[in-house]
Amino acid sequence: MTAIAFFGIGNMGAGMARNLLGAGHSVTVFDLDAEKAGSVEGATVASEPEAALAGAEVVITMLPSAKAVSGLYRDTIFPNAEDGSLFIDCSTIDVETARALAKEASRGDHAMLDAPVSGGVTGADAGTLAFMVGGTEEGFARAAPLFDAMGAKAVLGGDAGAGQGIKICNNMMLAIQMISVAEGFVLAESLGLEASKLFEVSSAASAQCWSLTTYCPVAGVGPTTPADNDFKPGFSTALMRKDLGLAMEAAEAAGAVMSFGEAARDAYERMVCDGQGDVDFSAIIRRVRAAVPEKN
Repeated sequence: MTAIAFFGIGNMGAGMARNLLGAGHSVTVFDLDAEKAGSVEGATVASEPEAALAGAEVVITMLPSAKAVSGLYRDTIFPNAEDGSLFIDCSTIDVETARALAKEASRGDHAMLDAPVSGGVTGADAGTLAFMVGGTEEGFARAAPLFDAMGAKAVLGGDAGAGQGIKICNNMMLAIQMISVAEGFVLAESLGLEASKLFEVSSAASAQCWSLTTYCPVAGVGPTTPADNDFKPGFSTALMRKDLGLAMEAAEAAGAVMSFGEAARDAYERMVCDGQGDVDFSAIIRRVRAAVPEKN
């Protein structure tokens, strides 16, 4: 059993914390929203962030932004964590912040992993997340039983920052693929073709991808997805816009030209500006449909 302090009990964090408890670990949770923190049955709820750190061997964070992550670690976790504890940040943030925090953690005799996830709320609840990890082999080995409890796969991609780098590359590809799938189905609609027939063929042909076979943006086609629930988010448009922004920042710093990534970023930016930030990112198909002129 490992004593864990878990910060950030949102849609993702709640499921992750429950799976850690289910694996027999001791979990103390803290969230600025006390109601969310109290939703994890079996966990100890800390009234203050410092209290969550008392006796914790591992600290896991799942927060919405680099600013929130760096603020929590620098102001609270680094000064108050137990000696030799392991930090695992599962938030999606920029590579440079992840590297800087890992360097600061090492000065205090702590190991730190950046370990963003893929799999959405469904994966967090089911314990089938994929972890993309940056850090040392020793830190990764210590964290392995916890990754096993929360997910189906964990890959050490390299030194600090590698997990964040892999995550933003993955989500850039995901966004581009989702737009391509949406355009394919809208073209099929314009041609008078049945969506189910396109799915039947394409899901077993060269256009096959996760955005098509697992997360199809068309209701009533393939497995149940947010499209079947009025695009209630598993992964929101606002979060996709955030990740694409991080990808474009990384591309600029690396001197890489990502034309389709930029186009995807701009498309999701327009959705957010139109008040669609809280719907699932697969709702991009609505924008594609809206661009098709009505037939006379």
